[in-house]
Amino acid sequence: MTSGEPVLIPAGTVFTPEDLTFYADRDSRSLDDAIAEADLLVSCPHSGSAIPAELSRFLAPEFTQRLQFDFTDMSTSPIVRRWAEIDSRIVYVENPHPRMIRDPNRAKPENLEASLREAFARVHKAGAGNKADLTGVDAVRPVTFSFYPLLLEPTDDAGWKNLAETFTETAEHGLGVYERTRDALIEGMVEKSFELGRSFTTLSFHDTMNHTTRRDGAVNVERPEADRLPDVVALSNRGDHHGNRRGDNPVTMDPELIRTLAVSHRKGFQVDDPDAVALNQPYLGSFEIIRAGARFAELSARAAEAGITLSAVQAEFKREFLLGNELAAYIMKPGLDWPTPDAERVDQLAHACKASWDHYRNS
Repeated sequence: MTSGEPVLIPAGTVFTPEDLTFYADRDSRSLDDAIAEADLLVSCPHSGSAIPAELSRFLAPEFTQRLQFDFTDMSTSPIVRRWAEIDSRIVYVENPHPRMIRDPNRAKPENLEASLREAFARVHKAGAGNKADLTGVDAVRPVTFSFYPLLLEPTDDAGWKNLAETFTETAEHGLGVYERTRDALIEGMVEKSFELGRSFTTLSFHDTMNHTTRRDGAVNVERPEADRLPDVVALSNRGDHHGNRRGDNPVTMDPELIRTLAVSHRKGFQVDDPDAVALNQPYLGSFEIIRAGARFAELSARAAEAGITLSAVQAEFKREFLLGNELAAYIMKPGLDWPTPDAERVDQLAHACKASWDHYRNS
């Protein structure tokens, strides 16, 4: 188990695209080699957990390591890194920064300072510890999803400016690298798909717990039923519960294909209950697949002429499932720390991911 202190990235750390990109046999294959073989790009926008030390002075004093890690999808990183090691058909790119810096699965604020001021104002209006509607201003949140303090509120205009500028500058050292690398990989892999006449999918990979935190760190407050994930994963294409279009809203993956992908995940993860893998519930899919889907729509005529499909899909795994019973039970008890991933469980899940997509390709 880890300690209860927040985990920091040393000040001045600047990540490179090579730090964030993973694929099989990196010692003997180049990224170009990997792209030539891969038909799936997996991105984890919320996998980063350690906080750049430059931002530590802005953290609320009650923001413990338990709350820090719960506010991320850190369980996804070891799983998808392992998947990339064993599967030459994927390339994986991960965000090294936590979502607290700025959520890359939200639209980037045009004015971060104004967005932060509005977010804090809504939190104040809702009252301390109460649910606040942060729609439209949640790219950088002053509170966690359990509405516990995350950031200290500035006390003057200079403080607000310093907060926004420091977050913006620091984000370019990791988050910005992730976004540029992800976008370049999508473009490069799409072009390779046209060249080779094969279909391409980009997968935004996430996890969410069906419980939220208490002030003592116990992650054991059950979410409302409408907000709960299925037992394994929710796959999303912005459609309805069958993967079909919702009125005039576009889908980011063909309905038949996402239904096939759901069947493949039931087989890959060896689940008997079909409801363990659901479509577009409770989430429709967010900014990464919306943005990729819009790009693929621009290329739809060219793709049709080439006889290939370009798809974007989100996978939101139930965190309790990824952690396994023992580790999930651990964080449901009061505490400040977070458990170390179970290497055997990580390996099993990585192989299940590979099996799911192998089945999908062969369907």
